[in-house]
Amino acid sequence: MTAPPVPPPVEIRRRSPDPAAERQLPRTLPPLLRRIYSARGIRTEADYRLALTDLHPADGLLDIQTAAERLADEIQQQGKLLILGDYDVDGATGTAVAVRGLRALGAERLEYLIPNRFHSGYGLNPQVLEAAQALQPDLLITVDNGIAAQTAVAQANDLGIPIIITDHHLPGDELPAAEAIVNPNRSGDPFPSKNLAGVGVIFYLLAAVRAQLRARGWFHGDRPEPNLGRLLDLVALGTVADVVSLDRNNRILVHQGLVRIRSPQGNPGIRALLRIAGRNPDRAVAQDLAFAVAPRLNAAGRLDDMSLGVACLLAETPEARSLAKELDQLNRDRRQIEGDMKRQAETELRDLEQRQAALPPGLCLYRPDWHQGLTGILAGRMRERWHRPVIAFAPTGAGRLQGSGRSVEGLHLRDLLGEIDRQHPELIAGFGGHAMAVGLRLSESQLPTFRAVFSEAVGQAIGETPRARILLSDGALGPRDFNLHTAQLLRQAGPWGKDFPEPLFDGEFHVLQYQWVGKDQHLRLRVRSVAGGFPLGAIAFYWQGAVPEGGTLAHLAYHLDVNEFRGVLAPQLLVVHLEWLD
Repeated sequence: MTAPPVPPPVEIRRRSPDPAAERQLPRTLPPLLRRIYSARGIRTEADYRLALTDLHPADGLLDIQTAAERLADEIQQQGKLLILGDYDVDGATGTAVAVRGLRALGAERLEYLIPNRFHSGYGLNPQVLEAAQALQPDLLITVDNGIAAQTAVAQANDLGIPIIITDHHLPGDELPAAEAIVNPNRSGDPFPSKNLAGVGVIFYLLAAVRAQLRARGWFHGDRPEPNLGRLLDLVALGTVADVVSLDRNNRILVHQGLVRIRSPQGNPGIRALLRIAGRNPDRAVAQDLAFAVAPRLNAAGRLDDMSLGVACLLAETPEARSLAKELDQLNRDRRQIEGDMKRQAETELRDLEQRQAALPPGLCLYRPDWHQGLTGILAGRMRERWHRPVIAFAPTGAGRLQGSGRSVEGLHLRDLLGEIDRQHPELIAGFGGHAMAVGLRLSESQLPTFRAVFSEAVGQAIGETPRARILLSDGALGPRDFNLHTAQLLRQAGPWGKDFPEPLFDGEFHVLQYQWVGKDQHLRLRVRSVAGGFPLGAIAFYWQGAVPEGGTLAHLAYHLDVNEFRGVLAPQLLVVHLEWLD
């Protein structure tokens, strides 16, 4: 069998220490944390303090007062409110925040609508508007969508349906004619954090509505003012799942949400999903939300209907446990389908390399039997392995394709599609997204042309050959650091995420033993640092490389984490990269 294409090389670079910054941090912090924090721009105690009082105030967002006043009017008049969410985790958590928050503020006539990926498409569009009209709302509020819905908003205005848009996606040149648009990425919006997820935007709007109702004397003994901090567990989940930049404002939201998740009062749906994934809710961290909870919620939107995920987030125990089981089964189904698609994509890339001698700089993948709900995951997997921007397509019927793209650092994928659209206005039927992730629609007959144009555009933007994958390491850990105390310290020192990465270390290790596990997908090792210390376990998930005969020495890049098995906690290395040295 021909070997699969060789992924680009990996280069490990160590972060440069900043002794001056380390000295400014409190001595109460362990030296290892001072080193890690200073390498991430933390200079003072205030920089890593994550109190709710340090959040940017809501009044910095354009239109938020207009939107808050309009919502307050409807709550006081008991108008019918309709929340229009989205079928990803950000949209689902944002919908749950809106429903729980507005009910707590006194809204009694409230419904929500989640578009179905397969039947109605993304966000506020004419087809979704028809379903919304049937519910006869007095006010429609979008969550995590709407910024590009000029046509649907114009139609809603003609129908007499007023709309407030809350979104965080990048706007185009023209804004919809909504009553208010709350989006930190609007041109001229002074809000300091442009990285709010959709769930963060609706949370801020609820805070502004509460302030408006407070000023009107709406709250009293029989109607106490709600504590919106109870929604922060949902805000944390949506923020982590949407992989937005964890600037300080978002770290505050995530940290405070994790504090709530760890308490018995945490969202029953989130805690149930953690438990069914084998994670302890009482010790949950951001990585648990990203790798255990988010995939199970996403499975509903990818394979079925995200309304099931929203129902889980709105449920109380024990209903939440039952819904979590359904979501877990959907996730198992998703893994099976995804595995088949991944193997087919690798075969396609192998054949492509044989025909062309080298893979193109930008990859477009398509098979007529692929599941359109999983193209984003597939694109992400292929991007991670080959370090090239990837767009994966699946058919939607009537000769149309739906694509999901994932980019590499240094290439703004949405802007690239915008440039392609300007140069070839008839090529792309529609697109949107972020720097690192996009969605688009094509006619199937246009796929060969798009594939060539996309590859050429990527090559012009970042070069014909993929850049080496850069891993930024926090250096080596000493033998005394390989213990449970240090692992727990690092785990709790976050939240870690995009632009505030989890500590990554590297060093040479003796490989004492290894075995393949998980249907031979993962490599489990027993290792000991060449600097000394006790042996400890390590695992390389989805390891693609070969294992040399008799290999006993390797250079590892790894996270130091806590492994919990049958109630026993132990330090463990999560291997990100492995290079055999003998």
